[in-house]
Amino acid sequence: MVKVILTTDKTLTSEYNRHIFLGFAACAPSFIPIWLYEWIFCPPTETEGGRLRFAHCGQRKLEAALLADGFSEDEVAVVPPELLNQMITKETKVVGITTHDPLGLGPASTTFSQLGGRETYTSIYFRNLVSTPKIRNYGVKVIVGGAGAWQVTDERIMAKLGIDSVVIGEGEITGVEVIRKAVAGEKLPLVTEGVVVPMDKIPLIRRPTLNGLVEIARGCGRGCRFCTPTMRHYRCFPLDYILQETRLNVDAGVGVIFHAEDVLRYKAKGFMPNEEAVTTLFAEGRKMTSTLGISHFAHASVVACPSLVQRLSEIMEVGSRSCPFISGQVGLETGSPRIIASQMKGKVKPFMPEAWPDVVMESHQIMADNKWVPAETLIIGLPGETAEDVEQTLSMVQDLGKFKSLIVPLFFVPLGSLKGQGFFTLKDATPPHWNLLGACIEHDLRWVQSIADENLRAMDMNPVKSWAIKRVIHYIDRRLDPYLKLMAEGINPLTTLVTT
Repeated sequence: MVKVILTTDKTLTSEYNRHIFLGFAACAPSFIPIWLYEWIFCPPTETEGGRLRFAHCGQRKLEAALLADGFSEDEVAVVPPELLNQMITKETKVVGITTHDPLGLGPASTTFSQLGGRETYTSIYFRNLVSTPKIRNYGVKVIVGGAGAWQVTDERIMAKLGIDSVVIGEGEITGVEVIRKAVAGEKLPLVTEGVVVPMDKIPLIRRPTLNGLVEIARGCGRGCRFCTPTMRHYRCFPLDYILQETRLNVDAGVGVIFHAEDVLRYKAKGFMPNEEAVTTLFAEGRKMTSTLGISHFAHASVVACPSLVQRLSEIMEVGSRSCPFISGQVGLETGSPRIIASQMKGKVKPFMPEAWPDVVMESHQIMADNKWVPAETLIIGLPGETAEDVEQTLSMVQDLGKFKSLIVPLFFVPLGSLKGQGFFTLKDATPPHWNLLGACIEHDLRWVQSIADENLRAMDMNPVKSWAIKRVIHYIDRRLDPYLKLMAEGINPLTTLVTT
């Protein structure tokens, strides 16, 4: 008697071969066939009785909130998209969709799709999801939430895709309320802002998450102007709460990734890391599993407390065969202290904006010394950016060439207090922008093969799949070579190579 089905598009139902950052492949233009993309990057996760055995962390939180609100286990199911049509019955009232990038408008997708000239896998899979026949045939209400829900708040888009309601922000209170209304047959609000949920109102998850992702803190508080409002409210979960969710995932047979916008700031008051709190958390987690990782951190936190990075590497035995390096996502964003001061001065705290280039370089040296390999994002086309700002960022990328890392250039997407600004597109790219894009790609191609080799050895991946991944990397490297030569000269290779 399933009344509420929680689902998501296929790009968010895979463990990406146990390497969370392979998920960036979902934002890529669809150069290879769907079946090959799924086999190499995005294999499906396990199901039991039509339900996902491991699910997106946000889905697990909403599932737990629904159960805490009085729904029974039989009334709520977390289902993969390929089984959605099978699981919907006449008793189903709601399909709640968690999404990160439904229209391919996120920073990574807008960048990669414009450069590749093709639709991203994220938007292809979302469109397939909302086209599930039984949703229409049975008159099921569709409610969309998650980090990418902002992309589908336009009434015309909602009507076209058959979306009845959108929840922006946190869902453990507001999302549950909207789902309750849908089950009761009441009129739904088109768009609702989710209230910030107090920590004691966020229930423990009941079932394991993809990649063993465990939320240790919510929000950020650094105040970057392009960030979403919900991220301003920074708070941390209690140690015992985190360890209960850690144990649940470990007992399900998976490792654990501690997740926060900056894992190094767990239990910090202000912007100086609380070294003892963070090391205690990791030491306790390490007692439960030998596979422990992090999702995100900040360069400023690395430099503010270098001993913390060293202690965490010792706890996780980084450098061993099973853990050759630690990877996490970190914002590089720009090489310009002026842009830092005007758009994201909190990013460099406890340091001053003018120190940003030095902080970035010092952070990389500390990470290299401790075998941390950052997956970094860089924003191109921030409002007010000048040619000098771009040149400073280019210089920084070139200086970082000696450090093993990945640098992902992202076109500016207007979010947060910058929502009224326009998207940065290829039409806005100047010769310095093309220089910068080329430098980022060259940096990544320099390091991606060695990173992949180390990671694949540690994972003991199927040799055929390992070979296929390496071949894809080699193919991309070869295909990009003529483009990179033109980018180095500040030339748009997309128009030049097409017309010659």
